[in-house]
Amino acid sequence: MKSREQEYREIFLAEALEAYDAMSQHISVLEKKPDDEAALHELFRLMHNLKANARAMGFTAIGEVAHRMETIFGLIRSKERAFSGAVVPLTFTAIDAVGGMIRAVNEDQPLPDVSTLTGNLDRLVQGEEMVAEVPAGQGSDEDATRKLELSDLVYIQIKKLDHLLNLVGELIIDRDRVLTLSQEIGHPALISVAAHLGRLADDLQYSVMDARLVGVGTLFNKFPRVVRDVATAEQKQVELTISGQDIQIDRNILQIITDALLHLVRNAIGHGIETPTERRRAGKSAEGHLSLSAQTERDDVLISISDDGRGIDVEAVRRKAVERRQLTAEAAARMSPSEVYMLLFEAGFSTAEQVTEISGRGVGLDVVKLAIDSLGGQVRVESRLGEGTTFTLVLPTSIAVKGALLFELEDHSYALPLMHTDSVVSLRPEQLSVVGGMLLAEVQQENVPVVSLRELLADTDDPLLPADKAALQGRQDIIITNYNNRRLGLIVDRFLRQQDIVIKPVSQPLDMIDLFGGVTLLGSGQVCLVLDVPALTRLFLARRP
Repeated sequence: MKSREQEYREIFLAEALEAYDAMSQHISVLEKKPDDEAALHELFRLMHNLKANARAMGFTAIGEVAHRMETIFGLIRSKERAFSGAVVPLTFTAIDAVGGMIRAVNEDQPLPDVSTLTGNLDRLVQGEEMVAEVPAGQGSDEDATRKLELSDLVYIQIKKLDHLLNLVGELIIDRDRVLTLSQEIGHPALISVAAHLGRLADDLQYSVMDARLVGVGTLFNKFPRVVRDVATAEQKQVELTISGQDIQIDRNILQIITDALLHLVRNAIGHGIETPTERRRAGKSAEGHLSLSAQTERDDVLISISDDGRGIDVEAVRRKAVERRQLTAEAAARMSPSEVYMLLFEAGFSTAEQVTEISGRGVGLDVVKLAIDSLGGQVRVESRLGEGTTFTLVLPTSIAVKGALLFELEDHSYALPLMHTDSVVSLRPEQLSVVGGMLLAEVQQENVPVVSLRELLADTDDPLLPADKAALQGRQDIIITNYNNRRLGLIVDRFLRQQDIVIKPVSQPLDMIDLFGGVTLLGSGQVCLVLDVPALTRLFLARRP
């Protein structure tokens, strides 16, 4: 498996070779039409980008030549130098030298000495006489113009990758069916072919998914300007720190969370970080600190937005929720801080005292929740009053193929995404307790509410019946789900297995029921409904006794 450094090196070389070809083309146009502004602009841009990329990769010599060429084309563009006389062969020589250095890097060879060339480029900038050097295309053994090379990098439209991934999804469904049928028939040759097909399908799936991965830095690197503009509008001083740009994630997931991340950053500056005066009064530096980071946790990608601002005032959120009649004062008082934080994600909820360009409009965090829910992800919130807040987005690396837990309920198979599956337990009735008409199970030293999934899915708006342990017979298979820091135990008939599934949209009339996040086809050919944990959690909260 390639290291990140190898991948970046290959990308740099592919882009650098493309840039070299483009430079050769534009310099030839410029020789015939010295006043061609389009060619001048492209040469300047190409040299600027090559300079930055080469320096970032540690190829200093390439960067130095590109930097001097950028300066020269800038002078020509501003009419301070003319593209004539000795300037023409020198720039051709410099571009050829750039190509030679790129090829040397590609072939792991020492870079040629370009000290005479850089000296002449410096003299040209300063208007001094240049040292004699063999012009490009006149007597050089290397010129006797040189290999013509094509880039190893192919740019593919994302919609083509989407289509390819959909085809892979169909292949995975058929793979599971073939594997199941081969086991049922029992013919050794068929079993062997089916197993080989399974391995090929797995390899193809991971290859396509890998091709869709991009570094989160492609999104993170857009935020320094965002932070600067928002901080200016809020009259605050904010320093942004970015880390984990190399973490890889599906490009479509990054696209979906773009607005969510923007809202969280704006929220951190508008609601979280105080003004310089307020910070000094609180014993803090005048400048607030905001960090944007990414890391991996098992099969998930965690993107965190942290600030060292005022933190979330839990009591203020409780009061606001009661004022908005979202819940009673008694219910609000019983809520844990984690549950209170989740109120911030309700549509229209805001604690801002006044409306500004950034905050107080009742729009923002509900957008975050909807985006993350659509991906099957989660949001975690940690906060300390007066010290700061951290929002963490827990995201899958891919959205086409998901790990799921299969289980049985009333002779039908269902699936729950592993993203929202905390654990599975089998408990005897005496290991459960009843408090306030609700079943509770102690799981990892926490009392988790438990409900029969059969009863929860019943087509009614009535509150759930008070729990009755006497109605439970034998061990109970319970799936502990986790959504927005709320854990809920679902009693099912039987655990089946864990496997990767391809989720397809629900068709009519089931698309009207928001408890189902999609369907998948099992190896047996059976259609399996995929349950939506966020919707189940909301339903439980609405119907809890």
